Amino acid sequence: MNLIYSIDPFKWIITNILISYWISSQYIFFKEMNTELNNTIKTLKQGGLILYPTDTVWGLGCDATNFAAVEKLFKLKNREDQKTMICLVSDFNMLNYYIEEIPEAAYSVLEYASAPTTIIYDKPLRVTENLIAPDNTLAIRMVKEGFCANLLKRFKKPIVSTSANISGKPTPKSFQEIEDYILKGVDYVVNLERTNKTAKPSSIIRLSNNGEVKVIRK
Repeated sequence: MNLIYSIDPFKWIITNILISYWISSQYIFFKEMNTELNNTIKTLKQGGLILYPTDTVWGLGCDATNFAAVEKLFKLKNREDQKTMICLVSDFNMLNYYIEEIPEAAYSVLEYASAPTTIIYDKPLRVTENLIAPDNTLAIRMVKEGFCANLLKRFKKPIVSTSANISGKPTPKSFQEIEDYILKGVDYVVNLERTNKTAKPSSIIRLSNNGEVKVIRK
């Protein structure tokens, strides 16, 4: 029996319409993603501030190796520079490049964590000095998916991530909660994922090279 005559013509038409729609929507999505990645990276390379969707809440960010950009971010948040911020990395290779020694426990924590997890490491390297805490530590989170993961892979350097609010005010849990002051204070606002549901900050763990483990935020 000829297969073409065994298929319901109506179902065949509907199936092809759905496939065409899916291909078209994917093309539009990747085109928009690429545009946003290019615009965001251009801003970061120029030392600008970005407002972008992370793997947790919307965040303010900049190049973690640029002293002036980090200073500008502290100023926007009205935050003391003694209060350090989180950096995001794309993978273990990037993490190894910016931390002198990664505790063995970190590999297990990151491999089995069921939610975004930030780890505070000893002895950071190659980031700007105004990101490093007085005790010579730095909080870093590895991002595995979404716009932020693609951004980190393309930028090839760690990116600062801090909540999109003035210091002391509540962390916005969605894009709609971000104040105009913040929106107007950055150099680029990513035009993706603005309607995502409410998110929450990551957990934070301190892993010292001496074996000490301390949960800062669950």
